[in-house]
Amino acid sequence: MAVAKNTAKTASSKEGMFAWEAKDKAGKVVKGEMRAVSKEVVAAQLRRQNLQPVLVKPAKRSRGKRITDQDITLFTRQLATMMKSGVPLLQSFDIVARGHGNPSVTRLLMDIKSDIETGSSMSQAFRKYPLYFDSLFCNLVEAGEQAGILDTLLDRLATYKEKIQSIKGKIKSALFYPTSILVAAFVITAVIMIFVIPAFKDLFSNFGSDLPAPTQIVIAMSDFFVQYWWMIISILGGGLYAFFYTWKRSKTLQTRMDKIMLKLPVFGEVIRKATIARWTRTLSTMFAAGVPLVEALDSVGGASGNQIYVEATKNIQSEVSMGTSLTVAMQNSKVFPNMVLQMAAIGEESGSLDAMLSKVADFYEEEVDRAVESLSSLMEPMIMVVLGVLIGGLVIAMYLPIFKMGSVVGG
Repeated sequence: MAVAKNTAKTASSKEGMFAWEAKDKAGKVVKGEMRAVSKEVVAAQLRRQNLQPVLVKPAKRSRGKRITDQDITLFTRQLATMMKSGVPLLQSFDIVARGHGNPSVTRLLMDIKSDIETGSSMSQAFRKYPLYFDSLFCNLVEAGEQAGILDTLLDRLATYKEKIQSIKGKIKSALFYPTSILVAAFVITAVIMIFVIPAFKDLFSNFGSDLPAPTQIVIAMSDFFVQYWWMIISILGGGLYAFFYTWKRSKTLQTRMDKIMLKLPVFGEVIRKATIARWTRTLSTMFAAGVPLVEALDSVGGASGNQIYVEATKNIQSEVSMGTSLTVAMQNSKVFPNMVLQMAAIGEESGSLDAMLSKVADFYEEEVDRAVESLSSLMEPMIMVVLGVLIGGLVIAMYLPIFKMGSVVGG
């Protein structure tokens, strides 16, 4: 067995992508790519598909862009549409792969297609690439394959991913605007401190009188910036890098930060609603696909995107596996509003839990839409006030000595 495994690993490591041209029974030239150990294997595989090989050569590998979640969402929608239209699975993969503008996505899909051609199920092929296809994605595909409704499950999965992408985009847009303004304010302030205020300092050195206290404070701050600008930038840059590096690897820090995010004024409520929308949308999609509740909860916590809800979901899963109803377990977690609990209770009693959770997700997605719109209109005047006080305060502090000198001359 060990020898067999080693041989399989060696063969797999020597596999490469080959571009091929062949003629079908009607004499039409068809082209494609295939992962294999050698040209001979590709030719043999083509003959088994009733194709006459014309040319087989190593495929050129162009460097593509990073594969994003949007790429996977688009692929899922395209594959679902083609399968619903009756296009065979392998042909659907071929069409989607060749039609994509990112060579990295094309290679990924062609590799998956090769795995399916060699006998793997689609869910097994997807599980080889956990970086792009999470357990939720693979579980839903597997459920579709077993039930014989793969096209329906792919359509539902595509809709799910589109909605999750939409709500993530709205949260990012809500946070991006104030963040970008704060960064711009810091850059402008640094430029004023390092280049503008020293010029005023040289001018004021000839006044021969004491400067106003605000002017002295600003000049002292400018001197510090000019002397230690490299240290300030290093500390800020290094601090941010260290924070994000630790945050990615520390569950404790993630939990603390997520708890703080949920308690933030204005933003916290938007983040909470978005998290609940993702949680209920994921559970609704999994449950509607026929995945058992306890098993579905495995994927739900991670999909919520918040460690507080991840921990709560683990507790809910534990209670449900011991016979507690979902509604009671959710109530015990103390992270869900009454409306969510009531809808879940109605869903359990009527046997339509997936439909009720879907309606909850729709409601909270609309709430996020409205909150982001009102947040944008609220943040604009607040940001203008902050910028006005910051930049205006610096300008006034530097012009105070000139005003003072003018009053003395006028007097």
